[in-house]
Amino acid sequence: MSTQGRAIADLWDRTFNKGDTTGLGNLFSEDGQVIPAGGSPVRGPQGIAAFFADLQAKGFKDHKITVQDAVEKGDILVLTGRWSLSGPGEGGATQSYGGNWVNVLERRGGGWSTVLHTWN
Repeated sequence: MSTQGRAIADLWDRTFNKGDTTGLGNLFSEDGQVIPAGGSPVRGPQGIAAFFADLQAKGFKDHKITVQDAVEKGDILVLTGRWSLSGPGEGGATQSYGGNWVNVLERRGGGWSTVLHTWN
């Protein structure tokens, strides 16, 4: 697992966990998309920011990514691993959620922009 991949995942977690959904959207390219488990694709930084703002408004928090593999091929970086977060469960109790996670990034300028983020 690359140090760079871990740094990217840590930035994502920090941005989500401090509630900066605009900043989260800005981690994505203009043509970036989120494909939620069982949901419809969400496209572009503003749409993605709104998607995650809605999740947070519903009480989802404490996001954590564990990067298990990072493969860099030219200007493409593919990160895979596990995700977890907590949120509302039955009867209003807090519940833990988690699963597999894939993030595909493209080198743009001096950094990386997410072009695809999906999980199950």
